[in-house]
Order: sequence, then structure tokens, then C-alpha cells
Amino acid sequence: MQDSKVVSYIKNVIENLPTDWLNLTTHRLDIYNESLAKTEFLQEFETLFNTNNYNQAVLNELPTAYDYIRLGHPLSSVLEWTIANLNHIKSEQVISFSSVTTPILAILRKNLFAKKNTLLLYKNELPKHFDVDTIQKVYGYNFEVQQVADFNTIPEFEGSTVIYSEQEQICHFDLTPNVDFVINASPNLGSILLIKGEENKDYISEIQHVRRRETIAMTPINTLIALQQLTGIFTHTQYNTTENKSKVIDTIKEITGVNTTAVVGSSGLSIQYAIVMGLIDHAMENHAGKSIKIIVPPNCYGGTNDQARRVVACLPQVDVMDLPVDGDNDMVKSIDIVLNKVAEENAVPYIIAEIPTNPRVEVPDLIQLKEVLSKQRTTTLGELAIEPVFILDQTFCPNVHFLGDQDMLASVQTIAYVSGSKFPSGGKCTAGYCTANTKAAPLMDKIAKHIQLCDNEATELQLEILAEQMPSMNQRIHDAYNNTREFVSFIEKELPEAKINFVSEELAKQGFTPSVFSLDLPTKGNSDEEREIYKRALNLKLINLMISEIPDESKYCVSYGQLKGCYWTIPATSTQGTTKESDKDYIARVAISPKIDLELHKKVFLDFIKHI
Repeated sequence: MQDSKVVSYIKNVIENLPTDWLNLTTHRLDIYNESLAKTEFLQEFETLFNTNNYNQAVLNELPTAYDYIRLGHPLSSVLEWTIANLNHIKSEQVISFSSVTTPILAILRKNLFAKKNTLLLYKNELPKHFDVDTIQKVYGYNFEVQQVADFNTIPEFEGSTVIYSEQEQICHFDLTPNVDFVINASPNLGSILLIKGEENKDYISEIQHVRRRETIAMTPINTLIALQQLTGIFTHTQYNTTENKSKVIDTIKEITGVNTTAVVGSSGLSIQYAIVMGLIDHAMENHAGKSIKIIVPPNCYGGTNDQARRVVACLPQVDVMDLPVDGDNDMVKSIDIVLNKVAEENAVPYIIAEIPTNPRVEVPDLIQLKEVLSKQRTTTLGELAIEPVFILDQTFCPNVHFLGDQDMLASVQTIAYVSGSKFPSGGKCTAGYCTANTKAAPLMDKIAKHIQLCDNEATELQLEILAEQMPSMNQRIHDAYNNTREFVSFIEKELPEAKINFVSEELAKQGFTPSVFSLDLPTKGNSDEEREIYKRALNLKLINLMISEIPDESKYCVSYGQLKGCYWTIPATSTQGTTKESDKDYIARVAISPKIDLELHKKVFLDFIKHI
């Protein structure tokens, strides 16, 4: 009776679906409580279920679920809640993925640290690109694989037992006894992981964190299809995937000025993970026995920082080295110091850096950058040191030419990647991409191998969105920059004591036209501590005023490159979530779009100035 009630309710929810649940990368930013993001949505959703309320307006008022599709969203949360209720377990024991491989990798990662054996059972076939040897060698995971005739007889095993099953009805679970994890997979939709037993509850948060850092949750449209299958509604959408992918690849070549075939992934972090693991794979083959150094700014975007350290935790031959780039630190000098140290150790250097930097929006001297990256170094034994690979996060300025044969970094092995949830898609999806200059082009095969192994390639709908949005990207970047320059100039005039980090007019003429700036508001107090406390409170006062006065345009979010509006955040409490406290930036970061009511934003900012 309860099961039929659940299915009936979900069917009504689907028929009354808020459009934003399907179309936004982050739903209801105006009612987002970060500390409750994992629980608040489902608590209120369950209340609606208990009263059989599926009114669209009421559903639309539910708060943000998880964040930014990587960790989860309204529809993935509803899917997980539904399957949990039908199987009489807690909703947190069900986790959906866009990838069919990553849930396996997530379990293996947890068991690596727990020093626990893993047995992976399958009946028909494993994921298409699931390479046992590569996963054991490059990722450092130990496990056994066994094909079985059926799942009714499970072999005795000391450790975790995992069932992997590809099936059309992805929501239907057979809860076989003596199994710890059940993964239902559909190559077209993704996968759903069911975690069994109280003894496995400590896997939940760590598996969710893998989903957040190395892949994404099942996408809204694919989650909707899974729910439709569950409730007996069958729809099918045709995508021109071959044509869309070809258009996206060609557009990337046109924008970047290189002929290298790009790799397109389900998110920026999916791409970054494939780059890092692909390069580690390459180093193991070509520099066997040598230590590998992942060099990252300590205050860069938290996902980048956290992911690098998570990779290092799994592999004894890989280390992280800090690269100070912002404020009083100069990126070029820092790179020179770090690469000299790596050369002395005869190690393999991989540098990840953003240009412009985030959140201070600084651009290094590019001639000096090229020189320091191209410099020949020697080991302590006098041998030539291994050349670095420069991994450039170009999200802030995806239109700038770094990679062409006549461009600044042509002599340096350079891979550039972009978060597609920003300018490439205008915030319509999370897909990202990477490509390389001629010198680094041979590395792209390894990156493609690992994006496929992790099943993190862009989905069909993501490719369709990118094919639609990317041709207008450079024009949107231009228009957004003009709006941002105007707003920055206004603030400089009206509040000259504020410190603004933005590109100079000279850099803009060179092509660096980001539409994000950081704002260090004036402060007061009798001690450094008092001044810091006052400034932090003032940041929030400004953001809250903008959001409350201009709710249709101003949002509290880390987004950038959206189609319209203005996005505000405090890096220290959002993008730098996993960064060391001493490296965090408690400043306001503002991102302006090509379409915005700038005069209204100026007016509200003037009102703010009057009260400080």
C-alpha cells in the first residue's frame, strides 16, 4: 500500500514539475542554507508527501537541494528518496551518479584507506571502458572481479561485496542477501548505488564526496527519465549527438586557435580529474619510478585544491606542492622556486593554475611566465630535469589565446581547461572541456582514456546545450566585461576607499576581459581582529542587500558567465571551502552577466554606501 502511494505521488510530482528543477544548475539560490543543504529539501518534500501536496507552486518553494548538480539537485534527491522508500531504507543510502563507473571507484577508494578487500560481481558485462589493470595500477585500488551466472548465490568473501548490474529498469533493485553494495547502471542515464546495512553507513559521506569532486550526480533530465520509467511514463528524446559533439569540438578549435581534438566532460572537475589521472598514467609509463608533483595554489578554488590532495592521498609516489600566486606572491617567481625544487628531486612536475587568478583576478607577466616554464633545469646529478606540464584553468577567460603555435605558451607543454557551467553554456549545464597546444597534444590520448574509464564524458543533452551556446560565447564575454568595467568604475568613484581587484585597462586590451572582480570593503576597528570582523560583516550586509532588493537578478552563488544577472559570494565560505583557513579570502567576489539592470545595481549600492 505504501509503495503504491509513493509511486502515485511521484507520478503527480512529475506532472507538476517546476521548470527550474529541470533547467537550472542550482535551484532556489534565494533559499539556500548551506549547513542544511543535504537534509532540508527532503525534510520539506516528505512533509508534502505526507499531506499528498504536489502543487507546482509549493514544490517550487522548496529550498536548494545539495549544490550545483555535482553533489545533487531536486530531481536526484527525489529519485534517491523514492528508491529508498520503496526499499524501506534511509534516503542517504541511495546515491545517483551520471557515471556508471565512479560508484565502483568510490567504494574502492574508501576500502583502500580501510585496508579492506573488495569483490566486484557482475552477470553480463562491466562498464565499457572499465580497465581493471589501469584502475589497480594508476588509481592504486586493489580488488577482485568475478562474473556470476546470477546473483542468487553470492560467494563467501572477507571484505565488501559489490554487485554491478546493467539493466533497463534502473530503479528496480533486488536486495540480494550477503551483499554490501548494489549498483544499477544504464549507459544512457548513469547509475544508482544502494548502500546496504548499518555497518556500511560510514561509506555514505565519502561516496558523496567522490561524487562532488570527481564526477556529478545523475543529470536532471536523466533523473526525470528514470522517475518516468518507475511510474510507467515512457518518453524518449532524440539527440543529434554525433553532430552536436562535432560542432562543440570544432567550436573549441576555433575559440582556442588550435587543431587538437578537445575532450568534453560532464563537469569542470570531471575534466580536471581526467587530466590529473591521465598525466599520472603517462608519467608511470614514461618516467617509471620517479616521484610526481602536483603543484597547486593553496588558495585556489576548493574543488581543485581538494581533488589534488585526494589523488595524492591514494598514491604514495604523488605529492602536492603549494604554489603561492595571489596578493604579495608573484606566480612567476613562485613557479621558478617550485620547479627548481622539483628538478633537484628529479621528479615529474604538473602545475595547475588559473589565469586570471581567483579570487584576486591577477594576470602574471606572460613573457616571464613562458621563460620560467621553458627554462632548462638540471637535477643534482647534472641530468636534464623533466619538463613541466602547465595545466591552465582558463574558466575566467576562455576566449584568450594561449595555445596556438604563435601564442605565448607555444613552447611549453600546456593543457587548458574550462568549466562549462560558466561561459560555454551560460549556466545551463555543468559540462567542461580541455584541449592542448601542439607540444602537449600527445598527452590528450591519456586524458581521453581516463574520461572514458571514469565514464565522465559529457551527456547527450550537455553536448546539445554546448553546441547551442558556445558559438555566442565570445560576444557574451565581451558584453559582460563592458558591464563589469562600468560597475567597477562606478564603485571606484563612489567608494574610493574600497580595494577592488580587477584587470587593468592595459590587460583588457591584451584580451583579458573577465567579468568578475573582488571587492575588499573599507573597514574600521582598534585591532586587526576587530577590523577583520567588521569587514566580514560588511561583506554580508552588502550581499544580503543586493539579493533582497534585486531578487530577480542578484543571487548568492559562485556562478560566473551566466546569461543574465549578478552573482555574489565570499570565496572563503564557498569556493575555498576545503582550503586552509590561513589561505582563505574573506572578500566579496562579484560576477556580472551580459544582461543586467546595471542602473538598479548602482542605485542599491549607493544606498549601501549611505549606511556604512
